[in-house]
Amino acid sequence: MQPAPGVLAANVSEIAAKRHTIWRRDDLQQPAEDWLAEEVPVALVYNGLSHVVMMTTPRDLAAFAYGFSLSEGIIASPSDIFGLDVVPGPQGIEVQIELSSRRFMALKERRRAMTGRTGCGLCGIDQLAEIERPLPTLPFTQTFSLSHLDRALSQLRHFQPVGDLTGCTHVAAWMTAQGELTAGYEDVGRHVALDKLLGARSQQTWPAGMVLVSSRASYEMVQKAAMCGVEMLFAVSAATQLAVALAERCHLTLVGFSKPGKATVYTHPERVQP
Repeated sequence: MQPAPGVLAANVSEIAAKRHTIWRRDDLQQPAEDWLAEEVPVALVYNGLSHVVMMTTPRDLAAFAYGFSLSEGIIASPSDIFGLDVVPGPQGIEVQIELSSRRFMALKERRRAMTGRTGCGLCGIDQLAEIERPLPTLPFTQTFSLSHLDRALSQLRHFQPVGDLTGCTHVAAWMTAQGELTAGYEDVGRHVALDKLLGARSQQTWPAGMVLVSSRASYEMVQKAAMCGVEMLFAVSAATQLAVALAERCHLTLVGFSKPGKATVYTHPERVQP
């Protein structure tokens, strides 16, 4: 059984990390043991058609499937998925997803123009079209006082049991207007961590809030957040120029360098207070 999001596992065998023999610089003659984060290929298979293989931490894969499907526009709502099974295999894991007929037909049309995908975005002949994918224009219903940011940052580690052992994961967390982190998901890939968070949110009733991620803010992170109606995205590291341009266009408030006592607001500062 996996530990609940945000709760450190009482038994390390319950989390996605394994021991490995290492040698440290200060004592190359003496082997030691350390923890490594698990990374496995996970295929998302829609109605029997394999759409993408991502390298992920093998936890919370149902949440990942829902979040990826929503943030990539494959589905419009969780109700477009009729069934989902996680099937381990000798070479990796398949997440078998049963899509509605209408959404599956749209996915097949989209695939005809594609040559492939990577974990950091799209490649292929329709790459530019995908970058310009229509995004919703977000409303202005959320505000946040930066005085609460340090409180949220201090809680991030509580949602990284694998990261605590290995130093090898990113985390995406749901932050309330009071700076409370109510849920968080980690993965070796920052995009996958965000998809897991967005997928879990689609299945539950969460309080109003925003996303805090332990990584930089690339355009894909902004795109995924906006597709799922997130009005504010806080990143621990920097934002790219394309991420800022995309956030400006879809009315998302993008904040980078979210560190104790610091924050850089890139877009739509009207949602942010001191």
